[in-house]
Amino acid sequence: MKRSGFRWLVVSLVAIATVINYIDRGALGFLWPEISQDLGLSKTDYAIILNVFTFAYAFGQTLFGKIFDWIGTRLGFILSITVWSAATMLHAAAGSLTSFAIFRGFLGVSEAGNWPGATKANAEWFPIKERALAQGIFNSGAAIGGIISAPIIAYLFVYLESWQATFIAVGALGFLWLIPWLIVYKSGPDKHPWVSEAEREYILTGQRNTETNAVATYAPGAAEILSRKESWGVIMASFFLDPIWWLFVGWLPLYLSETYGFGVKEIGLYAWVPYVGAMIGAWFGGLLAQNRISAGWTVNKVRKFVIGLGGLIMLVSLLMTMKASTPMIAVLLMAAILFGFQTAVGNIQTLPSDFYSGESVGSLAGFAGTAAKLAVVGLNFLIPVITVNSYAPAFAVGAALAIMSVLSVWILCGKIQPLSPRSANSALRD
Repeated sequence: MKRSGFRWLVVSLVAIATVINYIDRGALGFLWPEISQDLGLSKTDYAIILNVFTFAYAFGQTLFGKIFDWIGTRLGFILSITVWSAATMLHAAAGSLTSFAIFRGFLGVSEAGNWPGATKANAEWFPIKERALAQGIFNSGAAIGGIISAPIIAYLFVYLESWQATFIAVGALGFLWLIPWLIVYKSGPDKHPWVSEAEREYILTGQRNTETNAVATYAPGAAEILSRKESWGVIMASFFLDPIWWLFVGWLPLYLSETYGFGVKEIGLYAWVPYVGAMIGAWFGGLLAQNRISAGWTVNKVRKFVIGLGGLIMLVSLLMTMKASTPMIAVLLMAAILFGFQTAVGNIQTLPSDFYSGESVGSLAGFAGTAAKLAVVGLNFLIPVITVNSYAPAFAVGAALAIMSVLSVWILCGKIQPLSPRSANSALRD
């Protein structure tokens, strides 16, 4: 059986997994007003639970980066989504800070696999000029998950009349996703029986840098990866950028509750709006990069331009959000922030495959993800301290992070093109 354009089916399935990922992780924040009232838990308890998740997520990024490089994309996603779906359902049995923290830890480790897995699938299935668009489609899954999770969780909560039953319902989605994944994803494009020869040739020959005509074949081990400044450019860009996203994923429901007195229903009416901007930004960043590469720009110029544009949009919007006077103005400005975030992040996430071959892409993506989530941990500890009177200081911190993320790429990544080993011995995997 031969099919044309099969790579888009693969990216669509990973995007759907990302939608489910965000519904599962977002449920706690949306249900927290009810949970805290039932169990007598505080905002500080919420921060603790959130940070347990984030610590586990940070560890899981590196762990699953290696796992995906070891066992491949197909089995890696099966393992990741099976564990995170089960962990989501276990939230229904939580009755204390400790039990929530334990189940949240399992969720964090396993959900982390989605991102190095998506980056690795991108490197395997797409030519360089389409990678930013493919990554944008993956990332739009996170935005779509943010858009639909608020109304879905609010509806399920009202219909099921229980936060426990709501966790079980959303956790079941991942097990349903496994059915088409097991059927569709049989191997990479080089051996997949459903890929046409024309598409196979298009993918494999398109994995050459447009300026050097070189394919990334350099596949170093962890020590060599971490010895390159280009790797640290990716890691530091993720470290500074990711907390901006998590400022809204983790704290938007509480912001709306504390600033405007919203309950679960009202949060559901407003909290989806910023993710519309994120969804559009994910597509925009990918399409802009593809357009500029097709126009003859080098990969180096395209990545730095699009990342810089996203950073500028974030900076201006974050500063304006500090003065938002109504909930609608606030969420519309947040939509602009997440538009800029997704414009930049898709191109940052393609950098591992710009520098290295598939055998090391997942590892670098995992290292970057771990660094990013450790930064989020710091932010989560900081938020309760600096938002006693308002959330304006949090948005100011976000503006500074946007600047640092762009500078990390511009300064540390040098010329973005496939790297070569420093010596014959350094190319050996450790």
